[in-house]
Amino acid sequence: MAPLNRHVAGNASTVAERALLRRDLTWCICLLAALLFWDLAARDLAVMRNWGGAAGFALRDDWITTVLLHQGGRALGWVVMALLVLQLWWPLPFWPVLPRRDRLWWLATCVLCLSLIPGLKHISLTSCPWSLSEFGGTALYVSHWRWGVTDNGGGGCFPSGHASAAFSFLAGYFALRQAHPLAARRWLASVVALGVLFGVGQTLRGAHYPSHTLWTAWICLAVTTASRHAWLAWQSRTDPNAP
Repeated sequence: MAPLNRHVAGNASTVAERALLRRDLTWCICLLAALLFWDLAARDLAVMRNWGGAAGFALRDDWITTVLLHQGGRALGWVVMALLVLQLWWPLPFWPVLPRRDRLWWLATCVLCLSLIPGLKHISLTSCPWSLSEFGGTALYVSHWRWGVTDNGGGGCFPSGHASAAFSFLAGYFALRQAHPLAARRWLASVVALGVLFGVGQTLRGAHYPSHTLWTAWICLAVTTASRHAWLAWQSRTDPNAP
């Protein structure tokens, strides 16, 4: 009976994983559609013109946007990363209990996202809003979809690196949602709230268009979704009884 029970458990696990995959892919596709609609509607400049003018952006050097949200957000990201590293070897008393393999996946996926976004920025020709001539700079507005076309600015501004200090940690939701659903929902709410807050702060400063933050969120979500389901599939092949 034991082999039969393991077979039934394995089938149930596979069915659950497929249901999760369908749900996660649906979210990715719907959010991508909304994001593409935002880009097609060309709302970026319209939003930036509400906060900046020929003299630049009044909140560019404001204490709240610069010190609290920008520098403070970056520091918070490093603190969370340090905690993820610590809990890999020493489970923390205030941290939900997870198998070490899931803690390892959580950390590795966060590192992947935190590395990918700066890499994309490095090759981007898109300049920041504060570099545009209408906001006191020298660049011309060029959509980030016009690949290979320079805007005569410094480039390196797409997607938003600062927003990745929050959205890169979406992996926590995926790692926790089956064993600790309440903690997973709280983690997700915190990550999304901080990501939006960091993104709004950078928009008010003139550092990023709203789409830069939205694309960072979607890229981190897509990478995390792909990573999680690849991890689950690998676990199913190597250990059919793995949860």
